[in-house]
Amino acid sequence: MARVAVVTGGTRGIGKAISAELLKAGYKVAANYAGNEERAKQCADEIGCSVYKFDVSDYAACEDAVGRISAELGPVDVLVNNAGITRDGTMKRMSHEMWKEVIDVNLGGCFNMAKCVWDGMNERGFGRIVNIGSINGQAGQYGQVNYAAAKSGIHGFTKALAQEGARKNITVNAIAPGYIDTDMVAAVPEDVLEKIKQRIPVGRLGHAEEIARGVLFLVSDEAGFLTGSTMSINGGQHMY
Repeated sequence: MARVAVVTGGTRGIGKAISAELLKAGYKVAANYAGNEERAKQCADEIGCSVYKFDVSDYAACEDAVGRISAELGPVDVLVNNAGITRDGTMKRMSHEMWKEVIDVNLGGCFNMAKCVWDGMNERGFGRIVNIGSINGQAGQYGQVNYAAAKSGIHGFTKALAQEGARKNITVNAIAPGYIDTDMVAAVPEDVLEKIKQRIPVGRLGHAEEIARGVLFLVSDEAGFLTGSTMSINGGQHMY
């Protein structure tokens, strides 16, 4: 029987590539989106995934969505926490609302979704959770104290939760992408983008499909001995 995978933020950019890769590998995919109905429908039509609209920062909405997905597709064995937003600004200009919104979506969403699938994974003795962090959560980034803090928190969340799931064959890992050719990066001014590329040893931006292939390995049966780790896919830009 095909395993069910939930991908938050799964209808655009990196999330869409992850959804597509999982579908090709035989998973039943539930791709979450927050509000862009047109892009969600386009994604569903293009790759054939099921789409579910809910806010990952709202615990009750996550609980309801996981219940619907389980009833319609089957119990959730794979969770990819990919949903994320930016509200950039220096500390001088960053409002409390900008801080809270990014923390609630990017980090709070990981807790909400993991909490909603955790009991089922424990009962069935299998689970795969992959959290999408960021190079900016590892190295920091000017004007992104909210985003960097949330993404850095994801890496700590991953290590702690991995210890809780290990005995039940639940692995919890993270991927820290570098600069990937998505809409979010495309919004960066061209001159800034060129400077970013110059700092990447391989000399280019990453592709969303490269992140997706990392996810596909981490959720596989063959990756059962790999947990609590962060896979950095950044073209060599940040090594540690």
